[in-house]
Amino acid sequence: MPDTLDTHVRFGSNSGQPITRRDGRAKVTGGATFAADNSPDSVLHAVYVPATIARGRVTALDTAAAEAHPGVTHVVTPQNRPPLQGDPSDKPTMFSFRFEALQDDTVRYAGQPIALILGETLEAATEGARLLNPRYEIATPRTGLDEAAHYTFDPDAFGKPADTVHGDPEAGHAAAAHSVDVTYETAPQYHNAMETHAVVASWDGDRLSLDMPSQALSMTCAGIAYYFGIPAENVTLRSPYLGGGFGSKAIPTGPYVLAVLAARMTGRPVKMMLTRQQMFGPVGHRGQTRQRLRLGTDAEGRLTVLDHAGLSATSTFDDFIEPAANASQGLYAAGALRSTHSAVRLDVGTPGPMRAPGEASGSAALECAMDEMAETLGMDPLEFRLRNYAETEPGTGKPFSSKALRECYAQGAERFGWADRPLQPGQMRDADGLRVGWGMGTAFFPCPMFMAEANATLRADGTAMVETSAADMGQGAWTALAQIAADSLGLPLDQVEFRAGHSGLPDAGVAGGSGHTATAGSALHAAGGDVIRQLGEIAAADPDSPLHGAGNAGFTARDGRLYVAGDDSRSDAFADILARAGGAEVSGAGSASRAPEAAEAHAMNAHGAVFAEVKVDPDLCQMRVTRLVGAFAAGRIINPRLAESQLYGGMIWGLSFALHEEARHDPARGHIVNADLAGYHVPVNADVHGLDVISVHEDDPYVNALGVKGVGEIGITGTVGAIGNAIWHATGKRVRRFPIRIDDLLGD
Repeated sequence: MPDTLDTHVRFGSNSGQPITRRDGRAKVTGGATFAADNSPDSVLHAVYVPATIARGRVTALDTAAAEAHPGVTHVVTPQNRPPLQGDPSDKPTMFSFRFEALQDDTVRYAGQPIALILGETLEAATEGARLLNPRYEIATPRTGLDEAAHYTFDPDAFGKPADTVHGDPEAGHAAAAHSVDVTYETAPQYHNAMETHAVVASWDGDRLSLDMPSQALSMTCAGIAYYFGIPAENVTLRSPYLGGGFGSKAIPTGPYVLAVLAARMTGRPVKMMLTRQQMFGPVGHRGQTRQRLRLGTDAEGRLTVLDHAGLSATSTFDDFIEPAANASQGLYAAGALRSTHSAVRLDVGTPGPMRAPGEASGSAALECAMDEMAETLGMDPLEFRLRNYAETEPGTGKPFSSKALRECYAQGAERFGWADRPLQPGQMRDADGLRVGWGMGTAFFPCPMFMAEANATLRADGTAMVETSAADMGQGAWTALAQIAADSLGLPLDQVEFRAGHSGLPDAGVAGGSGHTATAGSALHAAGGDVIRQLGEIAAADPDSPLHGAGNAGFTARDGRLYVAGDDSRSDAFADILARAGGAEVSGAGSASRAPEAAEAHAMNAHGAVFAEVKVDPDLCQMRVTRLVGAFAAGRIINPRLAESQLYGGMIWGLSFALHEEARHDPARGHIVNADLAGYHVPVNADVHGLDVISVHEDDPYVNALGVKGVGEIGITGTVGAIGNAIWHATGKRVRRFPIRIDDLLGD
């Protein structure tokens, strides 16, 4: 097995340590500056007016009443909106969607901006928006999967083929001794990070400054620049802190563009922060799905076919769908695999990436269908999964870069006590007479890696500064990336200054897809390696250095000293090397991307197993998840404390998916009737009881130089199905839609 960790340091004293978040003190003391905390002089406050219908057109706006308000400075409508240089229907970057920016009077979804009010105060702008009193011509809204025609979308818009087939599915169905044919539905879910979307925009000639939460700083600058006809380097984006992102803050949306347009139009800074209700519209969501799974096995319980068809909702004006059926492509060995996708155009905002897009919805249905197949066979669900364990990637036959799923199954089952689970449902009660059920689900997520750059500078005093435009949306990137950088430089963490969150720094790629640590971390690792290489050259050429002439032997760096590789008796302090060289700083640069040959030769995924215990009141059918045990193998873990936090968060989101989250539309007007955190339910502390995370050791020499896979999304993927299966095991009733509600369990 080739060793890809060929830089000067493998595992330093910083990586692998459960260090607390470096930004934690600033956040808990109020020192952290989020986008909406910025209020430049002469700032105008912007409030956009959202459509309260889902389909139709605006017939009247009382602009005179809004303009008469003493604090209102401007009322922007489709009739007087200044032009944009770039078409909102274009997609200038990989992370661009079509959006509404007051192009006309057409309403395509509830929550769409139909006007923009600017005021000297937020209160004035808010009151002006209320005075606008829009009237509509209402058309019948289409908000459900059965309310519009199905269509096969353009694969180019999706980023990968709509249909994937390996083997002969029809032959697999014909050869099956046992089969199940089940359909599952998942509800629409909406982004509700603690920090809603916000922007503060200021123009200086043709240069634009933005304070705005962003998961992809360089790409966002390029996208915004396109719409305003300026070079991307003319846009400065500051995003030091994000109060959660989960995918929605990677993509510039219509409200952002309108705020920037208003700042250019007025010549004054403009500030906009979305209300909680406005998060249910233009900023993306997880689209609803209907998934049909047809599984067949031979007499011994080995899959002859795994056939997964997904129907997903998208908007009437763009093509993003929840690629749910792809969940069945890379997990279980089957004689034949088929994943197909179709879509329905509804009068909703365009769905977008939302924590584990595709995998979350797809695995929810897949893991329940696997349990239904195990039930048909009279087999334990874990035994059935092990019988269909894939030693190589199903379909392609590629070897996995690493895969410790067997260990995840074993360690998770032991910790949970799975061996004591009765096979038949409805057999367990607790001391209070509540029904108890145990279920499980396999967790998995791919390991993407983007392109990134970083700089590192070793100062004359032996401390260092590292720079990359990384985004920390609460996952602890500032801490984990600094740990990687410190190890690459052979320095204690407290001697490394970490600069991030600004578009003027080297491009750190995208904080998404659970790939940010691997991507930005690899660039920082390379930048540190470049510094140490140069420092070694300086020392080896210096007759006064103990390292003189040792260049061919190579060097290692730790604790602020450079050592001859394999000979700890010869070393020199960084500061001494630089002092003899005249006190100059040493600067290095690094970049990172996945080697194409490694990506082509190997399947790369993180894996895990989640075990759930639920208790159900036999009379009231109230459900509580009382235990969740998750065992995950995700390559090298840079910071166990932060990784555990991310895995907890994913599992809690899985609980939310299974039992809580669902946006509901008014059938007459199409607006979302529960567009707040009172009606749109998410778990609170009382809903989350025992959480237990096991980190299963895994070395991966192929995925990247660090061996890092990522943990941000995998926790959700096994949890939803585990909870659904546990509810069946407690009650004997199989519910094939999420979220599972009390009324689903009532009656016979």
